[in-house]
Order: sequence, then structure tokens, then C-alpha cells
Amino acid sequence: MRRQALDANHARFEPSRCFGDNLRNPARIATLTQTTPFARALLDWCDQHGRKHLPWQQNATPYRVWVSEIMLQQTQVDTVIPYFERFMACFPDVATLADASLDEVLRRWAGLGYYARARNLHKAAQRIVAEMGGDLPADPACLESLPGIGRSTAAAILALAFGQRAAILDGNVKRVLARYHGVDGWPGHSAVNRRLWELAEKHTPGERVAAYTQGIMDLGATLCRRSRPDCARCPVSRDCKARRSGEPERWPGKKPRTARPVKHRQLLILRNRRGEILLEKRPAQGVWGGLWSLPEIDPRTDIEEAVETRYQLRLKRWRKEPPIRHPLTHFELSLTPIHAEIDAPSGVKEMANRQTLWYNPQQSPPGGLPAPIAKLLARRQNR
Repeated sequence: MRRQALDANHARFEPSRCFGDNLRNPARIATLTQTTPFARALLDWCDQHGRKHLPWQQNATPYRVWVSEIMLQQTQVDTVIPYFERFMACFPDVATLADASLDEVLRRWAGLGYYARARNLHKAAQRIVAEMGGDLPADPACLESLPGIGRSTAAAILALAFGQRAAILDGNVKRVLARYHGVDGWPGHSAVNRRLWELAEKHTPGERVAAYTQGIMDLGATLCRRSRPDCARCPVSRDCKARRSGEPERWPGKKPRTARPVKHRQLLILRNRRGEILLEKRPAQGVWGGLWSLPEIDPRTDIEEAVETRYQLRLKRWRKEPPIRHPLTHFELSLTPIHAEIDAPSGVKEMANRQTLWYNPQQSPPGGLPAPIAKLLARRQNR
């Protein structure tokens, strides 16, 4: 199961709007509470075949639902489950998450990717405690005012945790609705997206909204898959336009192909005489924001000069390894590891702003490490 990417824009928090009946469009929604044949078939299927034992479905508090929804953005269920369970063990409620340091949150998130999600969870938890009395609001506008929560994520929280009628439109739902109704075009185009939202609103029932919401996500994840959809077992296949066409994989339309650029970087694995590795904390924004990582230098930079200028260190010896590739959403990283020993007992001391430190690989890292960096260091230790 995959969820749509983070929504970048969030409304400003207005306390007066957050604790009443503030539906997105009450007059219009009141006309859409009839259960459509599509929804009835889906609910019947969900009763028999829907997933009911996922960790976040047990004791489905608003907090647990919220964390699971954020983790499931752009990430499959099987990948999320162990991360969710570990995260809940460390941060069982909003207050605990708000009180934790960002380093600790990122450490528990490391390996799950899309680290802006973790930073936004932490910021949102702090705002919930400071401005909302410590509880997630049961209101769409207020939920969307929180970092990392857009329209579909807010709707999923309202439906699954509060039982409110709210239509979701994640990646699975887009695929199901585009196929069922034969909606042409890439869902990223505004006109296509708008049409899919209209259909999502139309089919979301007035009752049993949590079951319907889980059911349509399960249908997309288990039967109406991106490739090799299982139309024979689909509960809504009789009226599905994509199935009737004989080519269901044509929907939804594909994203226009563009060449993904490659960015080249050199990773400095600087080791002192005690076997410690120099780590730097990355800026809060950008790739791997807020994580601890190896220092990077531009491939055109002289290595020895860069190390001496930046850290006042002299290299005793160094060698390059073949580059490793790491795909990101919008580009690909080509990372060339450079193993180097410094000609000093310890060299750089931990800076006052705690952005640079020597790390003992035998101990726990100071915070979250990007997955490729953690693998690189582990590979080095196992030699």
C-alpha cells in the first residue's frame, strides 16, 4: 500500500475553527450521504476480506492512526509495520513525542526514508501539546493546519479515528476510482485530480465510513494492484470500465517521463587513531535533513585541501572506493566513499553547536543515520 506524498502547504492554525462542526462543504456533503452500489459492494467485501489485524487498527486512537497515516505515505504496509511498532514503544502518546528530541525521533525513523515526515510529526506533536490541549482535533481545517497533514491524511484520521464522514484520495484510492470510472490522464494533473476528488466524495458513505475507508485502501493494495490486478476477485469489477476494456493497467494514466538527474558527491570517511568516524549533522531542510551523516565534498574539490580547510586536519593516507547509487524522489545520488586516516590523535573536537562530532561505530549513533550511510559504515565494520 502506498500513500500520496506529503502536502507542502498547510493552513494557519485558528483555534476558533478547531472545536466545532467545521465540515469542508456541509451543504454539498449532505447530498452525498446515500450509499452508492460501489460503496455497498466494497463494504460487503471488506467485511469478509478486509485487513483487520494491522497494528494501528488495534486500539485505534487518533494518535496511533495519525502516526500510521504519516508512515504510510509513499511506503508499503509491510515495511511500515516494524517501524510503527518500535515508534509506538518509544513514543506511546503525543506528549511523549513532543517531549523527545528531534535526534531521538529521527533515530527511530532512520531507514524509513522521507525524513520530512518525521520532522513534521515532531513539530506537529509540539503544536498539539502547546496549542490544542494535547489532543488531535476532530476537525479537517485544524488537522490540515498541522505540519505534514494534507487533505487526504486529515480525512483518513477523521474517518478511521473519529468515525466522521471524510473522503480520502491516496494512491490506492486514485487507482481504484480511475479504473472503475475510466478516468483518463495522470492523477497529478489538476483536472484529473479534481475529478477523482469528486468521485471520492460521491462514494464515501454516510455510515460505516471507517470500514469503507479501510476497505477501499485494502482493495487497491491487494486486488486492484498497479500491475497484474486481480479483476476476477474484485467486488466491483462488474461495472469497472477498466476491466471491461480488457486493459485495466492502462489506468490511471502514467506520469510524463522525465530524465532523473544524477548528483555526484564524495563522502569522507575520516577516521582518527581511536577508530572514531567524523560525523556531521545535516541542515534541517533538504536531503536527509536533521540526520547525522558523513561529510560531503564536491567531486571537483581537492580532498586534502578540503579537509585541511574545513577541519584543520591533515590526511595521513586515503583511498577512493567505487561510487554507490542511491535513488531519491526527484534525482539520484552517486556517492563516492573516500576512506581516510588523519595524522592526529583525535583532531576535530565536538563543536559547541553540536553539528560535528567523532562517532565510535561500536556505540549507538548520536541520532538518525541515512540508510545508505548506515549500510556503508556497517560494511566497513564487518571487514
